[in-house]
Amino acid sequence: MMDQNQHLSKTAEAQHSEKRKTRNYCNGFKMFLAALSLSFISKTLSAIIMKGSITQIERRFDISSSTVGLIDGSFEMGNLLVILFVSYFGAKLHRPKLIGIGCFVMGIGSILTALPHFFMGYYRYSKDTPINPSENSTSSLSTCLINQNLLLNRTSLEIVGKGWEKESGSHMWIYILLGNMLRGIGETPITPLGISYIDDFAKEGHSSFYLGNLFAVTMIGPIIGFLLVSLFSKMYVDVGYVDLSTIRITPKDSRWVGAWWLGFLVAGLISIISSIPFFFLPPNLDKPRKEKKASVSLPVQNEEKSQMAHLTKQGQNVSETVAGFFQSLKSILTNPLYVITLVLTLLQASSHIGIITYVFKYVEQQYGQSASETSILFGFITIPTFASGVFTGGYIIKKFKFTLVGIAKFSFCSHMLSFLFHLLNFALICENKSVAGLTLTYDGNNPVASHINVPLSYCNSDCNCDQSQWEPLCGDNGITYISPCLAGCKSSSGSKKSVMFHNCSCVEVNGFQSRNNSMKLGECPKNDQCTRKFYVYIVVQIFIFFSSALGSTSNIMLVFKNVEPELKSLAMGFHSLTIRTLGGIPAPIYFGALIDRACMKWSVNNYGKQGSCRIYNSTLYGNTFFGLTTGLKLPALVLYVVLISVMKKKYQGKDIKTSENERKSVNEANLEPLSSDAAVDRETHI
Repeated sequence: MMDQNQHLSKTAEAQHSEKRKTRNYCNGFKMFLAALSLSFISKTLSAIIMKGSITQIERRFDISSSTVGLIDGSFEMGNLLVILFVSYFGAKLHRPKLIGIGCFVMGIGSILTALPHFFMGYYRYSKDTPINPSENSTSSLSTCLINQNLLLNRTSLEIVGKGWEKESGSHMWIYILLGNMLRGIGETPITPLGISYIDDFAKEGHSSFYLGNLFAVTMIGPIIGFLLVSLFSKMYVDVGYVDLSTIRITPKDSRWVGAWWLGFLVAGLISIISSIPFFFLPPNLDKPRKEKKASVSLPVQNEEKSQMAHLTKQGQNVSETVAGFFQSLKSILTNPLYVITLVLTLLQASSHIGIITYVFKYVEQQYGQSASETSILFGFITIPTFASGVFTGGYIIKKFKFTLVGIAKFSFCSHMLSFLFHLLNFALICENKSVAGLTLTYDGNNPVASHINVPLSYCNSDCNCDQSQWEPLCGDNGITYISPCLAGCKSSSGSKKSVMFHNCSCVEVNGFQSRNNSMKLGECPKNDQCTRKFYVYIVVQIFIFFSSALGSTSNIMLVFKNVEPELKSLAMGFHSLTIRTLGGIPAPIYFGALIDRACMKWSVNNYGKQGSCRIYNSTLYGNTFFGLTTGLKLPALVLYVVLISVMKKKYQGKDIKTSENERKSVNEANLEPLSSDAAVDRETHI
C-alpha cells in the first residue's frame, strides 16, 4: 500500500512537472512571437521611413540623387558585412539574444541617422534667409536694383562670418550613411534566426500558421511608416525651434524640408523597445514530452555518448564541409535553370528597387504633389494591392496544382501583364513647366533649345542679378520666374508668405508689357491636363503592383525548385546575397545618377559647389526613369521565354503531370522556407 502511494505521488509530481514545462513553453513561445512581431514591425517601419525621407534628406544636405542613392544602398552594405557570420554562427549561439542585439543596433542606427539635425544650424532654404529664421526675411529678397552686386557681396560675407559653413554641404550626410549602414547590420539576424527559432520550437505542423500570422502582423509596420512620413513631411524641419509664421515656403515648394528626423527617432525607439524581451528568453524552449521526437527519449547515457562521438568527429568534418560547400555552390552555378532564374530575378529586383527608391520623388516632381500627399497615397494603394496580389497568386498556384513549367508560365504571364501596364507610364508624363530662363527666354516670349546659359533679356540685363538664386515667382501669364530680380521686379510689399512683387518688367500680359504687373512667391501649379494624368497614373500603379505581386511567389519557387532538394537552402541564400549585392547597392546609385541628368536648375551650396536639384525637365525625367526600368524589365521577360524553353527540354518525355510528391511543392509546409527568404528580399524592395 505504501509503495502504491509512493508511486502515485511520483506520478502526480511528474504530471505537475510536465504541466509546468508545458506552461513555461507556451509562455516563452508566446513571448517570443510577440517580441518578433514587434521587431518585424520596427524593421519595416524603418525601411518605409528611409524610402519616404529620401527627397527630404537630399534637400536638407544639398546633395544629388546619386549621393542619396548611395545612402540608401548603405543598408545593404551593412547587411552584407555580417550576413555570413549570422548564417554560420547564428544557429549555434543564443538566438533570442542575437535578435535582441540586432534590434538594439538597428534602433541605434536609426537614432544616429537623425542626429545630424541637432548638430546643424537652422535650415536656410534661400540665400536671403537670415541666420535666425524668426527674423523678418522678406525685406532682404533681392529685387532689380542697379547696386545689387554690392548687396550680394555684403550678404555672402555675413554668411561666412556667422558660421553658415556648418550648414548643408558640410558632408554631414555621411552620418546618415553610417546610421543606415548600422541599421542594415542590426536587421540581419532578425529574419533568419527568428524564423528558424519558430520552426524549431513550434508545435508539429503549426509553424506555417505562425509564420503566416507573423507576416500579416508585419504589414502594420509599412502602414505606420507611411502615416508617419506623411505627418512629419507636413512639419517644417526646424519645428519647435523657429517661428513657423515667418517661413515663406509651403510643403509644395521644391525647397521645403519636412521634419525627416522625427521619423527616425520614432523608428529607433520602437526598435530598442522591441529588443528588450529577447534578452529574457532562453536559447531553447523545452517542448512538452508529447511534442518531442522519439530520439529525445533515449537514455541520457546514449545521448551523452552520441554528443561525444559528434564532438570527436567535428574537426574531421570541417574540411569535408568546406569542400562540400564549394562542390554544392558549383552544382547550382552550373545549373542553367538556376542561373537563368537568378539573372532574371536580379533584373526584376533592380527595377523594383529603383522605382520604390525614387517613386516619391518622381510623383512630387512630375505632378506637383507634396511629400505628405505622396506618402499617404502610396500607403493606401501599395499595401492592400500587394497583399491581395500575393494571396491571389498563391491561391491560383495551389488551386490549379501547376507543374514546375506551369509555375514558370504563370510567372511569365503575370510579369508580362505588369510590363504592359508599365508601358502606359510613358503616356502619362507631363510636359515641362513654362519657366523663364530655363524653358523660355526671360521675357517669356520664346522657347529655348537648352536650359544652359540662357542669355539675359532687355527686361533684366541691367539688374545685376545673382543667377544662382532660386526664389520662384508665378506670373499671371502662367510662367514661373526664377527670382524677383530676374523677373525684373522693382519693388515688393507684404510680408512672410503673402509678399507681393510689383513693376516686374519681364512679365507680359495679353501681349503688351504692364508696368504695374504684380507677382506672388511660389512656382506656378501644374496645368489641368497634368492633374488628370496624375489620377490615371495612380490607377495604372494599382494594376502594376497587383500583377507584379501575382508572380512574386512563383518567382521564389522557381529559384529553389530547379535545384536538388538538399541544395535548396544554399540556392535561396545565394539568391538573396546576389540580389542584395548586385541589386540593392548599385540600383539606387545608377538610377539617381541618370535622374540627375534631367536637372535644369541646381542649388549652389555655401562652398560654391553644386547642391540639390530645384527643378527637373519633366519629359526627360519621365523618359529616363521609365526607360531605365523598361531596359531592366524587358530582358527579364526574354529570359523567361528562354527559361520555359530550357525547362520543357529538360522535362521532355517525362510525365510532368504532378505526382503526389510534386504537388507537395505548392503545399503550405514547403512554403515555409520560401516565406523566410522572400521576406528578406522584400526588405530590399520596400
